Amino acid sequence: MAVCARLCGVGPSRGCRRRQQRRGPAEAAAADSEPDTDPEEERIEAGAAALAGAGGGRSAGPSSPPRCSLLELPPELLVEIFASLPGTDLPSLAQVCTKFRRILHTDTIWRRRCREEYGVCENLRKLEITGVSCRDVYAKLLHRYRHILGLWQPDIGPYGGLLNVVVDGLFIIGWMYLPPHDPHVDDPMRFKPLFRIHLMERKSATVECMYGHRGPHNGHVQIVKKDEFSTKCNQTDHHRMSGGRQEFRTWLREEWGRTLEDIFHEHMQELILMKFIYTSQYDNCLTYRRIYLPPSHPDDLIRPGLFKGTYGSHGLEIVMLSFHGKHARGTKITGDPNIPAGQQTVEIDLRRRIHLPDLERLRDFNELSRVVLEVREQLRQEQPQEGGDAVGLGRQSPPSCAEPPAEQAEGPGDGGAQAAAEPPAQSGQGQPFVLPVGVSSRNEDYPRTCRMCFYGTGLIAGHGFTSPERTPGVFVLFDEDRFGFIWLELKSFSLYSRVQAAFRNADAPSPQAFEEMLKNIQSLAS
Repeated sequence: MAVCARLCGVGPSRGCRRRQQRRGPAEAAAADSEPDTDPEEERIEAGAAALAGAGGGRSAGPSSPPRCSLLELPPELLVEIFASLPGTDLPSLAQVCTKFRRILHTDTIWRRRCREEYGVCENLRKLEITGVSCRDVYAKLLHRYRHILGLWQPDIGPYGGLLNVVVDGLFIIGWMYLPPHDPHVDDPMRFKPLFRIHLMERKSATVECMYGHRGPHNGHVQIVKKDEFSTKCNQTDHHRMSGGRQEFRTWLREEWGRTLEDIFHEHMQELILMKFIYTSQYDNCLTYRRIYLPPSHPDDLIRPGLFKGTYGSHGLEIVMLSFHGKHARGTKITGDPNIPAGQQTVEIDLRRRIHLPDLERLRDFNELSRVVLEVREQLRQEQPQEGGDAVGLGRQSPPSCAEPPAEQAEGPGDGGAQAAAEPPAQSGQGQPFVLPVGVSSRNEDYPRTCRMCFYGTGLIAGHGFTSPERTPGVFVLFDEDRFGFIWLELKSFSLYSRVQAAFRNADAPSPQAFEEMLKNIQSLAS
C-alpha cells in the first residue's frame, strides 16, 4: 500500500531525503521546524519565476502583474486549498516539500476528506482520546478498504444473497439484506451484520466477524481484486450454539419467521432443511462479487431496481429488474435449488402488449391461456430459424386481438403520439385485474387494478437446475413499485414489490459495465 504509506507522511521529495541523509537526527528535526529554507522549495520558486518570465519567447514587461508562488501563501490558506482536493491527490503534495508535508499533518484537512468522500458525520474530535487521528482513519480504514464499499453477491451455491458494505460512523460494516418473511412482500427488508472493520489504535484496522450469537470475534477480509473480495472467520466456534436442534430452531425463526411446528408441507420442510445444511457449512467464509444497480433511462417502463418476489415454497427472493431497449429482464440476486441466483427468472417483450379480456372472461384460465399462446405462436412464425420461443427480437408482429397495431404500441421508445405525450407507465391506468380461477398465489393481497400487461417468458427447471426451459407467461404492471408474473405452465402467480432502500457506491460506471456484470453472475450460476 504505497499510497497509504505516503498518506502517513512517508516519502518526502528527493531533495528532502538527500538533506536528511546528510544531517543527523537533531539536525533533521530542526530542519522540520524551518519554514522555507529547503533547496527543493527554492528550486520550485525559481522554476515558477522562470515560467513567469517566459511567455512564448517574450520577456515579461515592467507592467506585468506580480506573480505569487504557492509556497508564499499563509499556512491557513494552504490548509483550505489542500482540504478541497481529493484525498488521493494529497500524497503527491506531501512529496513536494517539507512545508507541504508539515501542513498535511493538519487534521482539519483529513476530517473534511472523511466527511466529503465517505460521508463520515461522526464527531471525529473524540478520536483524540484514543490517539487516532483523522488522517489515520482516512488512510488506514476508509482509503484502504474503499474497494469493498457497495453491493455484492456472496457465492453461496444456488442461494446467492445481497450484501451492502457501507461506512457507518467510524466503522465499515457489511450488512446482509434479507427479504421479509413469506408472504409479506410489501414489508421492509431485514438486515444483519456479517462483519465490521474499525480502527482501535494507530497501527492497523481491526476486522471482526459478526456472525452467530456470541458477539464480535476475530475475522479477516482479503481484497482479491477490485470487484471481488473474501471474508474468513478465525473463530468459527462462536457460530455454534449448544445443541444442533436449538441452532436450527433459532435459524428457522430468524430466516423464515416460523417454528418447526408451523410447517406442515413436507416438500417445504425438505427445502428449508436443505438450505440450513448448505448455508451453515460456510461459517461466514465467503467470496463476494460486485453487483451494480441497473442504469435508468427516461423511456423505461418504470424505474429499474431491486424487487422482492414470491416464489412458492422457496419463499421470498430478491430480483433485479433492468431494461434493455425493447425488453426487460428480471435477474435473481437470491435463488433456490431450482433456479439459482444469477439466472434470468423472467424476460418481458415490451413490444408485445397483451390486452386482458373483461373480468368475467379473465377468471377463465383457458381464455387467458389462449390469448398468451396466440402471441407465442406469432413469435414462432416470425422467427422460424431462431427456434421460435425467444422473446421479441426487435420485429413487430402483425396486429391481433392480443396486441395493438404498430402505430398504437406504447412500449418504451416506440415514438407514437401517446408514448411521447406521457410517461410509459402512466398509460392504461385503472384496468380491473383478477387472477384466473386455478392460479395459485402466495399473497392474496395483490392489487385489483393494473396499468398494462406484456407477453413474457419465465425460467423453470427441475431440482439442481436440471432441464431448464422458458415457458410463456404474462407480465402485469400494477404501479411504479409493484408488478406480477403469471406462470401459465405452473398455474402460479408471483408478486414483486420494490426494495425501498438507498444504496451508495452501487451505480454502474457505464451501461457496458452493467451488462458485463449480468453476464458474469449468470455464467457463475450456470
